[in-house]
Amino acid sequence: MANLSNNKPPVNLTGRLKWVERIAYLFDEQFRIPGTKFKFGLDPIINLLPVAGDAAGFMVGAALVLTMAKHGVSRKVLILMMFNLLLDGLIGSIPLIGQVFDFYYKSNTRNIKLLKEHYEEGKHQGRGTGTLIMIFIFLVVFMALVLFLAVKLLSLLYHWIKG
Repeated sequence: MANLSNNKPPVNLTGRLKWVERIAYLFDEQFRIPGTKFKFGLDPIINLLPVAGDAAGFMVGAALVLTMAKHGVSRKVLILMMFNLLLDGLIGSIPLIGQVFDFYYKSNTRNIKLLKEHYEEGKHQGRGTGTLIMIFIFLVVFMALVLFLAVKLLSLLYHWIKG
C-alpha cells in the first residue's frame, strides 16, 4: 500500500523505477510518425483489438500505478494517476472515438510526469480531498452530458423511424 504520510525519501527514477518509465514510453511514445514530432506507442495499436486491447492497456497502466504507489507517493498523486487511468480506459473503450483518443491521451506518460513532479519538484502533496471533489464533479457533469446526448439520440431515432 502507498505510504500516505510520504515519509520515504525521494525515489531515484534512474534507479528502482526506471523500468516503469520504460514501459510507459513503450506504451505511449515508442514510435514516431516520420516527418512529424507526433509519437505513439503500443497502447493505441493494442486497443484496435476490441475489449482485449483495452483490458490489456488498463492492466498495464494499473500495474504501473500500483508499483508507483508502493514507493510512497502522496494520496493526491495516486488519485490523479487513477483518474488518468480511468479516463483513458473509459473514453478509450468507445469505438472510433476511443482509438483516436488513445493516440493523444497518454495516461502512462502523464502518470510518470506526475511521479517526477511529486518527487523532484515537491508538487501534488497532501491528501487530495479537493482533487476527489473535482473529479466527482467532473464525473457527474460528464454522466449528465452522456445521458443528455443519449436521450437526444433516442429522440432523433424515434422521430426518424416514425417518419
